[in-house]
Amino acid sequence: MGKILWKPGNMLYPAPAVLVSCGGTPGNRNIITVAWTGNVCTDPAMTYISLKPGRYSHSIIGQSNEFVINLTTPAMIRAVDLCGVVSGKGTDKFKRCSLTPGKCRYIKAPLISESPVSLECRVSEIKHLGSHDMFLARVLCIHADRRYIDPKGALDLEACGLIVFAHGKYYSLGKYLGYFGFSISKKKRGGSV
Repeated sequence: MGKILWKPGNMLYPAPAVLVSCGGTPGNRNIITVAWTGNVCTDPAMTYISLKPGRYSHSIIGQSNEFVINLTTPAMIRAVDLCGVVSGKGTDKFKRCSLTPGKCRYIKAPLISESPVSLECRVSEIKHLGSHDMFLARVLCIHADRRYIDPKGALDLEACGLIVFAHGKYYSLGKYLGYFGFSISKKKRGGSV
């Protein structure tokens, strides 16, 4: 059994299905669904989102140099889909999706209160790459919902069931398979590792 050869494309799936909120006032704020996002650097904490230049949020973020990445849960799935297919021009997506804009600590853009985790981001560079522009950003702080924090202070992925996107479909994460480094850790014997 062999592999077949496909033309170049974006096959790094699943990708996080996040809601990116932007704009500082009700008249120019928006929410856009983004799957092209990820980690860039640990110190300083940096991330990115990639948007097509024609998208309404592109100009808002390009002018304000800030946005919020809001992780999503199954309870938010209708908003995740709608915010990816309906333009923010003339539509208040917060109202249409019954989402609550929350106050950020360092930026004017609103976070989404229903999100389990929201990352406040300030753009440090915009890279024009072709069909999309990448907004490289520094993570200024993180807002985490206490309901999804486990006793050790970590985000409980099984409890919130974060949404991911793959091949035009949404999925919920949840099944725990192991921890980082489990493949080389020693079995516990008599209480020691």
